[in-house]
Amino acid sequence: MKVSELARRAGVTAETVRHYVRENLLTPERHPHNGYQLFTTHDLERLGFIQRARKLGFSVAEIREILAQADKGDSPCPLVRDMLAARLPQIRARIAELEALASRMETALASWQNMPDGTPDGHSLCRLIESFPEETP
Repeated sequence: MKVSELARRAGVTAETVRHYVRENLLTPERHPHNGYQLFTTHDLERLGFIQRARKLGFSVAEIREILAQADKGDSPCPLVRDMLAARLPQIRARIAELEALASRMETALASWQNMPDGTPDGHSLCRLIESFPEETP
């Protein structure tokens, strides 16, 4: 099957397929007469795996590492567990940072509700931001 058919069957864009080919996650054969990339059902299954791995937050480089291990006949499952175990605390910390940011934004919007707009005057750029208290470390 060609790029467009693989993309359609996998529910992705043709550019997504081309991207994964450029990243060496998919390695299609070439048609000997016209040079078209030809994909197999194995490529369709591999593309589905790549999409599931992306939904779990794996980077292209990590997926390449996982696929390389599997292609050698080794189980990548211990590597996958280790990668997610290392990433999860980072994700939780990022969520906490985003929750704190959302709280600061809500506080700012509430305090700015009745403040007038100001014009930059050489001493002030935007009263709204300048009125917001600096956080202590």
